[in-house]
Amino acid sequence: MKFNTKVIHGNQEHDPSTGAVMPPIYQTSTYAQSTPGAHKGYEYSRTGNPTRTALENAMASIENGNYGLGFASGLSAIDAIIKLLKPGDEVISTNDLYGGTFRLFTQVFRAYGIKFHFVGMDQEGEIEKKINPNTKLIWLETPTNPMLNIIDIKSCSEISKKHNLLLVVDNTFATPYLQRPLDLGADIVMHSATKYLGGHSDVVMGTLVVNDKELAEKLYFLQNASGAVCGPMDSFLVLRGIKTLHVRMQRHCENGRAVAEYLRNHEKIGRVYWPGFKDHPNHEIAASQMNDFGGMVSFSIKGDDQKDAIKVLENLKIFTLAESLGGVESLSGHPASMTHSSIPKEERQKTGVIDSLIRLSVGIEDKEDLLSDLEQALTLV
Repeated sequence: MKFNTKVIHGNQEHDPSTGAVMPPIYQTSTYAQSTPGAHKGYEYSRTGNPTRTALENAMASIENGNYGLGFASGLSAIDAIIKLLKPGDEVISTNDLYGGTFRLFTQVFRAYGIKFHFVGMDQEGEIEKKINPNTKLIWLETPTNPMLNIIDIKSCSEISKKHNLLLVVDNTFATPYLQRPLDLGADIVMHSATKYLGGHSDVVMGTLVVNDKELAEKLYFLQNASGAVCGPMDSFLVLRGIKTLHVRMQRHCENGRAVAEYLRNHEKIGRVYWPGFKDHPNHEIAASQMNDFGGMVSFSIKGDDQKDAIKVLENLKIFTLAESLGGVESLSGHPASMTHSSIPKEERQKTGVIDSLIRLSVGIEDKEDLLSDLEQALTLV
């Protein structure tokens, strides 16, 4: 079954009791038992819910995995992964990553004795320099947030297998439509399903997909024991979003390309970050492991004046100034004061997240309207 068919039919069944094409929203906390311990597969909705199961099965299908898990948010999905570790263990992470992930690593789990190393993984050889007997996990984002660096998943998989480490890939920016990390050797693929998978800015959720049964059982235990599960309505909304993922991503990519090329040729723009440019570092790796280059674009105003960046953001009309990304509507953001404010300024600037950087989540509107919106805002600086 090809991808465009999988998003609609993969691991998905009509409701057996009514024939409903879409899985019902099982808005229930508990389930009747005929005798203690005898039930129809469900006993309590933290442990399992039919609507969540439908979503988890669909997620496994589109990521070419065997087991899917749904969580209350992307961060709660990450939380479950790091809980696989114990005090004294070490993690090697990309140095350009979502600020919430950085905060969880450094301000929560570091206090429990887990050590994190942040390295530029787009450069060959940086990972192995940090590996030692305590290293247990490698954490990737690719493309990274917000600098859109590209990391070679297959190469990282070879390193992880050589040293018997878990390899986790945050696939939020790419989605399974563009990139399937399990096929490239990852052990766990993670999503903030709030973003492209939901696609309509109306739900908060996280998902994990794995192939290994033993690893899946450990994560299912943590999902149930910690309890940060997604509700049935949220599961329904993301399942609905998955069914249009392919057509939305086609337009996100088309519009993303148009915006990136427009910005690169604009006299008031300093640098534009988008992996589709042939001179983008690791463009060839992006072209080999992704089907297209996505709808995320970051750029800086020439002169690197934060006041100019803020003026542009305040005057965009179609691009809404807001947190998050991946919805049908175009969003704009200022990483230094919004999504990445939890990262110390000196650390942000090392990776290029300067105060004049703007991040765009390019939506699926008419691209001419998006370009006109950018033009009118840029005339003010």
